[in-house]
Amino acid sequence: MRRYRCGVVLSEQACVSGEMPDAIGWKKACHSVLVESKVSRGDFLADRDKRFRQKPEMGVGCERYYLAPRGLIRIEELPIGWGLLEVWGREIERVKASAKDLRSAIGFQTEMNLLLASLRRVEIRIEPESITDFLKWKNRMAEYNRGVLPEGLVAEEEEANEFLLGTAGA
Repeated sequence: MRRYRCGVVLSEQACVSGEMPDAIGWKKACHSVLVESKVSRGDFLADRDKRFRQKPEMGVGCERYYLAPRGLIRIEELPIGWGLLEVWGREIERVKASAKDLRSAIGFQTEMNLLLASLRRVEIRIEPESITDFLKWKNRMAEYNRGVLPEGLVAEEEEANEFLLGTAGA
């Protein structure tokens, strides 16, 4: 997913809808990519019966892909708009591209809930420090080093964070 330019990637985190994506990542402009891995025909067929597959508007992902061993899933078996990634050896081949507009308003809300729940899990693990303070760790590093960041670190304003591009003045 990193090679597909997803800057944030989560795996196997439960959604309020009951969906638990094998992997979901976000690119610029809140564009999300869902990947569901299937290792057997039975696994794939069982997935089709899930509530959020029966009602695709409940699902997450602007783009949605199945990832499976070569030959396990036929293109004509894919839900409307879904793409297919096949694994053979150490390679992954995109056999069919996903539509890019599959996520509904409900899916967007589900994704926001997923992200917020994940941030809360992080905050619980770093207590008593808050997420805000944790994210300011570079400021503390510079303070400890008399105003200079340790070698290899760049100032926050110099970080490449495409999620913040175009937000100035917003």
